[in-house]
Amino acid sequence: MNRRFYLSPLLLATRAARVLPVLVLPLMAPAAAQAEPMSPVKTAELSARLYEAGVEMGDPLLILSAAKLRKSLGLKRGDLLAEGAAPQDDAPLDWEEMLSSAEDLAEGDDTLAGLIEDVRAESSKGVSSGPVYNIGALSNGGTDTYPVVEFVGGEYAEVYVEAKSATDLNIQVLDSKGRLVCSDTDASHIAYCGWRPDSTGNFVMKVENNGPAGAKYALMTN
Repeated sequence: MNRRFYLSPLLLATRAARVLPVLVLPLMAPAAAQAEPMSPVKTAELSARLYEAGVEMGDPLLILSAAKLRKSLGLKRGDLLAEGAAPQDDAPLDWEEMLSSAEDLAEGDDTLAGLIEDVRAESSKGVSSGPVYNIGALSNGGTDTYPVVEFVGGEYAEVYVEAKSATDLNIQVLDSKGRLVCSDTDASHIAYCGWRPDSTGNFVMKVENNGPAGAKYALMTN
């Protein structure tokens, strides 16, 4: 008799948290503190960080966790372009690419192979209004400035960027008066900003690539 394996996103994230408490728990803390589900944009960030850790550690279960989380997202392509930029034909790292990486590492392990196939076979239950993503490209040392975007006052606003290749992406968010309201300048190919505007207004997003090479990236907003 064939046994089917089912791991919920919470169970997979819990397993990941046991392996990487310093990484995972801070990311999950805001949602836990508010007793609300983790936002889709934050879920996208968590899946990217789990995938990165899984690749670095050679751990297919972490990569499987990342793939399951990413499959749960209802990613939608937007039409936002940086000033002076040309449209890019690409997409964020998807769950199928993640599962392929997990398969390579899980070769010969029948149990993990079964888990991977279960995730692949599961019906996608993406959120009804998932993150909107836009694809950009930056040379080493380049900066993209996006046209003003309106965020609603009192509602939590999120901006997130990720690259598939190894690079150092930074993000800054400025209000209508040019004041910095949020930034993430850690050395990573992932950057996240979250803030709660006091009032509805226009904001400018800047994405910077500190290298060491040019890269395409996905910009996501809630």
